[in-house]
Amino acid sequence: MPAYNEALVIAKSIRNVKKMFHPLGMDYEIIVVDDGSTDATGLIIEDLNDRGVKLVHYSNNKGKGHAFKAGFQEATGEFTFLIDSDSEIRPRNLASFIRALRTADIAIGSKKHPASRVRTPAVRKILSASVRVLVKMCIGIKFSDSQAGFKSARSSSVYRIIPLMSVKRYAFDIEFLTIASLLGLRVVELPIEIELNVIASPRRILRTLIDILGITYRLRLRRWYQKNIIDMSNTYKPIIDWR
Repeated sequence: MPAYNEALVIAKSIRNVKKMFHPLGMDYEIIVVDDGSTDATGLIIEDLNDRGVKLVHYSNNKGKGHAFKAGFQEATGEFTFLIDSDSEIRPRNLASFIRALRTADIAIGSKKHPASRVRTPAVRKILSASVRVLVKMCIGIKFSDSQAGFKSARSSSVYRIIPLMSVKRYAFDIEFLTIASLLGLRVVELPIEIELNVIASPRRILRTLIDILGITYRLRLRRWYQKNIIDMSNTYKPIIDWR
């Protein structure tokens, strides 16, 4: 759970995650990455004194992509879930994500899935649609929704993707799925429930656009991802074998 200045909601969000996972009867841990918060986010997590919650903290805000990579370094489970810390996005059925990962490499939540329930301002829907069109035109990945804040994957697959990621902020999940596609990983899309009230700031929109263009440059012109995937195929050894 990447978190930046979420002091007002972080305790509630952690409780919500527990409510999601506890009924499954599986061992799990919650890794909260305090991404350089300037409020009491980190202190609140520490005060919970919960052995099932691990805090990763660094002093300067670096972005959600960086927070995801930092948190994954502490992950030890077979499956890894990326969950927004504001509790705005939830799976319709968490067990379906677990089942999907028995055969797929990655399972992502999609606002465009027919069974999803989405409540969000019209302006945000237009922005999301614009990003989807831009991503398909520039990058070519075909997922109906690359940016919903609920994703899951086999940890062994994430180990292959992480070394090739360079986006630190808003478009990191687009880069994540771009690399997954290049690696030939199987990705499935599943329904979510989402209620978004905040409209993205102009700065965030601009930064996302710049990140998408950067991914396009590395993919289409420099073929940086493709070259490094070839190099990795000669040297890559899984850190953990889950078989």
